[in-house]
Amino acid sequence: MADRTIRFHEFGGPEVLRSEALDAGDPGEGELRVRIEAIGLNRAEASFRSGRYVEKAQLPSRIGYEAAGIVEALGPGVQGFAAGDPVCILPTFSMTRYGVYAERAIVPAHSVLPRPHGLSAIESAAVWMAHLTAYGAIVDIARVGRGEAVIVTAASSSVGLAAIRICNAIGAIPIAVTRGEGKREALLQAGAAQVIVSQRDDVAAEAMRITGGARLAFDPIGGPIVADLAASLAPQGLLILYGNLSGKARETPFPYGPALAKGLSMRGYLVFELVHDAKRFAAARGFVEEGLRAGTLAPTIARTFDFDDMVEAHRYLESGEQFGKIVVTVRQDH
Repeated sequence: MADRTIRFHEFGGPEVLRSEALDAGDPGEGELRVRIEAIGLNRAEASFRSGRYVEKAQLPSRIGYEAAGIVEALGPGVQGFAAGDPVCILPTFSMTRYGVYAERAIVPAHSVLPRPHGLSAIESAAVWMAHLTAYGAIVDIARVGRGEAVIVTAASSSVGLAAIRICNAIGAIPIAVTRGEGKREALLQAGAAQVIVSQRDDVAAEAMRITGGARLAFDPIGGPIVADLAASLAPQGLLILYGNLSGKARETPFPYGPALAKGLSMRGYLVFELVHDAKRFAAARGFVEEGLRAGTLAPTIARTFDFDDMVEAHRYLESGEQFGKIVVTVRQDH
């Protein structure tokens, strides 16, 4: 049976994404076939599509890390699932082998979790990448404590909002950084203790005024802002970089002076570090699931698009206008 599947045959902008009729096939050893209901979009996929990701796509390539759907078939050796189970697909695989931008997708069973109780397909497609990424930096690596300040740049992204919620859940103080004034009030309503507007404020001076020195700066931007973030940290503070939204990775400085004077640490981080370590991933999963049950954690949906509008959804993904997660819904009426 042929299903609509998104692939790209060349690297480039959103327009290179094509909807094609492809047979998902049967799951192999350790795999599941899932009927996709909703797809959570991530910046990593835009980088993969444009040829700027940490992995290089083999063309033509499937794409997509995160989704929610219904199990249709189990491959040999798969246990713990049954046809009809509502599930989430997590970003624990390589997009050079799998992709969930499709009506039906084959995915490794180790990338699948039962859908959190009470969450819709759309909400379930917006939970895991954001919250696992933020948890990995704030709790797993930095071990931020109660009363310690965390500077969160790109704060209106799905990961930024998850970071704000996680800080509040553990008693830390989230300081949001956003480019313009337009998202300031929404960030305060989302739980930010204070908001720094980078186009107006001196980020380092304002962060020091508010915090006296933060424990952690959590940044997906890179480039020149790194110097300001280093200046915002307390002695023995930590700067974690997890993206390159600035497109200026090669210009990202090592803040030698502040690092030497304050004993700072700076490191790179991708969520795969967490999800590929069974013990760390189990702790992260437990933290997120408990937060969802308690209501301290929840996905924020910026906007939904129809599957046929994937190109437009990617344009919106790269616009920086969203507040939260972009989700693409998949209607099974074709």
